[in-house]
Amino acid sequence: MPTNLSVNLNAIAMLRNRRDLAWPSVTGIGAMALEAGAHGLTVHPRPDERHIRLQDVYDLSALIKKSDGRKEFNIEGFPDDRLFKIIEDVKPDQVTLVPDDPEQNTSDHGWDIEANKEMLGEVVAQIKNLGCRVSLFIDSEPEVALGARAVGADRVEIYTGPYGLLIKDSEIKAMLAQIKLTCDAAERGGLQVNAGHDLTLDNLPALISMVPNIAECSIGHCLTADCLLYGVNETVNRYLRALGH
Repeated sequence: MPTNLSVNLNAIAMLRNRRDLAWPSVTGIGAMALEAGAHGLTVHPRPDERHIRLQDVYDLSALIKKSDGRKEFNIEGFPDDRLFKIIEDVKPDQVTLVPDDPEQNTSDHGWDIEANKEMLGEVVAQIKNLGCRVSLFIDSEPEVALGARAVGADRVEIYTGPYGLLIKDSEIKAMLAQIKLTCDAAERGGLQVNAGHDLTLDNLPALISMVPNIAECSIGHCLTADCLLYGVNETVNRYLRALGH
């Protein structure tokens, strides 16, 4: 099966927040992305609302629900009380738990699952009781992928930032091999695999060729930049083609 595309709207929200204006509309761009064929939308509502605002979450949830189950809503975040309240209210299709400090610019590392095993086990169970699929953000390490199953996760999202930064062919091949080992380990543990961070039209084809069984890629920063060049509809279609559609 081709890899699904979830459009991350954080960068759109950050652009809007530069001015006290209502545009660009986060919900409007989200609707355009879904209409163009994206399989879902991703947001990371941080406590300081420097990009996605709380109201955006509710507005996007309503938009997704209009799709009659054909599209998915993925909410990322650190599992604190604030995130739990959002999840309880919205009940997204997927919750991606990240080990972020609130002040971080962006997610830049995965969970140390062994060190957080008890907490993650409790959190994952609580979220699954709400009917949400749970994914854990991890570095590309096979043993960590296996640990995600032990705490009850349904999926892992492999942090592909290090892959996206590479230029030398030899380093790219080595990183792709490492990602494949991690995906294989996750699948042996009964988990599906997502991927995200610094994925582009240039580096997606090699990733999908090496690991065609990735269930979903969440893409925001470069996709948003490409929208300035090609428009939303054409950009989404280019990413869908890069993902094998």
